[in-house]
This record gives sequence, C-alpha cells and structure tokens, in this order.
Amino acid sequence: MAEFIKLNTFTDARGNLTVIEKVIPFPIKRIFYIYGVDDSVRGGHRHKQTIQAAICLKGSCRIYNDDNKTKQEFLLDNPAKCLILHPEDWHQMYDFSEDAMLMVLASEYFDPEDYIYDAYRPR
Repeated sequence: MAEFIKLNTFTDARGNLTVIEKVIPFPIKRIFYIYGVDDSVRGGHRHKQTIQAAICLKGSCRIYNDDNKTKQEFLLDNPAKCLILHPEDWHQMYDFSEDAMLMVLASEYFDPEDYIYDAYRPR
C-alpha cells in the first residue's frame, strides 16, 4: 500500500533545506521528473519489481492509487512530502498545477518488461 514518508526539512530565516538521506526504503537507480503537464493523466500502471518515491518539488498534483485492496488519492503539495509507491500499486498522476514539477526516485533502471498497464478488476 502506498504511504507518505516525511522528509527532514530545516527552516530558518534563509529559507528551507529538505534532505533526502537514509529515508528512502530502497537503493536509488533512476531519477526522473515530470513537468509542463497539461490536463493529461500520467502513469496508469504498476510494476513487477520497481518501488518509487514521488516528490512534488514545485506546485501540486494528485496521485490515485489502487493496490487491489484499497483505493486512495494522495495530494502532493509540499516538497517535504514523499509518497512511496510499491510494485503492486497501480497509480495515475493527474491534476497537475501549471507550475508542478514531480520528481520520482526509482529502485530499478527503466525496463519496459517491468510495467503492468492493466488496472485491477473490480471485486
């Protein structure tokens, strides 16, 4: 099941510093980011092996998640919020603000064979 983890953020008069260190529950092999999104829906898949950590660095977006047990919607609107998506988490990213920049850290290198596009069937 997808879950939020809090990233350590230090704030003082100079601004904010958010640290990603020793909190991501997997070794990071791939980093990508999504931005300039119109009203499209991104994602629409789950994985065989890949675990992901999604952080909206700027702006906001929503992530719908279905792990075949629970359906949830998450709002990413703060760069100190990190959403962990497990391989069984079929997810879609949508409702991107105009300035949104979504960064994703992945446990595996890109492999088209790792993707499962079929959504879970209603029970």
